[in-house]
Amino acid sequence: MRTVTASQAAEPVEPPGSGALVAAVALPPRAERAARAEAAADRLRTAAVEAVAVTWVDNAGITRVKAVPLGGLVHAAEWGVGTAPCFDVFLADDAITTSPIIGGPTGDLRLYPDVDRLVPLAAQPGWAWAPGDRHTQAGGPHPGCQRLFARRMEAAAAARGLGLKAGIEVEWVVALAGPPNEPPQYPTHGPAYGMHRLTDLSDYLRDVLRALGEQGLGVLQIHPEYASGQFEVSVAAEGPVAAADTSVLVRHTVRAVSARHGLRVSFAPVVEAGGVGNGGHLHLSLWRDGRNLGHGGPGPHGLTAEAEGFLAGVLDALPELLVLGCSSPAGYLRLVPSHWAGAYQCWGLENREAALRLVTGSTGERSAAANAEVKCFDASANPYLAVGGAIAAGLAGLDQRRALPPEFTGDPAAAEPGTVPRLPASPAEAIAAYERSAVLREALGEPLYQAVLAVRRAEGEQYAAAAPKELVAATRWRY
Repeated sequence: MRTVTASQAAEPVEPPGSGALVAAVALPPRAERAARAEAAADRLRTAAVEAVAVTWVDNAGITRVKAVPLGGLVHAAEWGVGTAPCFDVFLADDAITTSPIIGGPTGDLRLYPDVDRLVPLAAQPGWAWAPGDRHTQAGGPHPGCQRLFARRMEAAAAARGLGLKAGIEVEWVVALAGPPNEPPQYPTHGPAYGMHRLTDLSDYLRDVLRALGEQGLGVLQIHPEYASGQFEVSVAAEGPVAAADTSVLVRHTVRAVSARHGLRVSFAPVVEAGGVGNGGHLHLSLWRDGRNLGHGGPGPHGLTAEAEGFLAGVLDALPELLVLGCSSPAGYLRLVPSHWAGAYQCWGLENREAALRLVTGSTGERSAAANAEVKCFDASANPYLAVGGAIAAGLAGLDQRRALPPEFTGDPAAAEPGTVPRLPASPAEAIAAYERSAVLREALGEPLYQAVLAVRRAEGEQYAAAAPKELVAATRWRY
């Protein structure tokens, strides 16, 4: 293990928030957990499952895992699986830093599988997957758990009578298998968005679709993207935490199918220096009593006052939200003007250069389809932090009754200088905005807020002097 700093961390404290929000992340009674796990294990046996992978995503955006044999699932659901708190201060390259509250070699947590989300893995015979929630040994919610943070934010919206639907686009680059430190060699060289690519890899893409479908995911579309070897898949919108879970599952599935085809994949924000990278665009829609608040209102393009306030809050907070949605320093190599990356802090109807793109959908389906897309997020983000942070910012905007600024049409890079604010172009700029954000600090709670800050600072310093090619090479195969 490589330790980046050696400061001693204090014991974790309980997360802030009302009793209702804490209750939303509390463990069900042990007997109930055991009964649900036993029923799940019976279903998995019929699917010839022998082991269960339980995952969480750290603050560097890396998915970590503990696995148990199927016979140990009930015990894991009752008592959890041991995990160290220091995972919250791991960097993407597995170096370890510390924060003022979390870090160091002392302490232990319990990782509990969410058995309601258990699914046999179609591309990994004999295996099932479940996302995990991390709690203390005493059974309380771990204040650094990113999935519990997203659950708190979903509960905060529900306390206002609001529901959210979310979806996270998954983009990846597929390459021929090769030495781990070498740049990618592509199995297809067809044009951007071209049918050539689909034809060249039709068996592979069919197997991706088949595996996702067998796992119960509603695929909306799959297509070649702009960069060499790049593809994208979109799945149906669902609740915010479920959408983050699905994002993790989709990536696992793509990687597993790729391995079975002798290929490797990268979800890194940039795979080749100077090229178009992998986004992790977040789609959100706000609902009340079954009505989509992004449609049928008096605001811009049919927004209701609540939806406008929510989106205005997200737009205003985008500089600090990059700390959650653009995790890797390499993400700032993707976040450049005129690349459809959303490098400017503006919004617009179907404007792919705006950081916040309003999507109304086609005439006749707008009551169901209207949503907003956060384009500046990338595939290195922890999806639970990204969705939870966006909800926190949106609720703050709603509570403050914010209004959206004037809409921008066209490419903001072509506007008169100073007309449209540029989003942070470096980790240091985003970190400075994050440190000024009272909204995110309160929503995350001090332990998680400080752990995220420690990881971002450490990785920012780690690659501050790296040339783009060096930075890309260091992160290409980590995601």
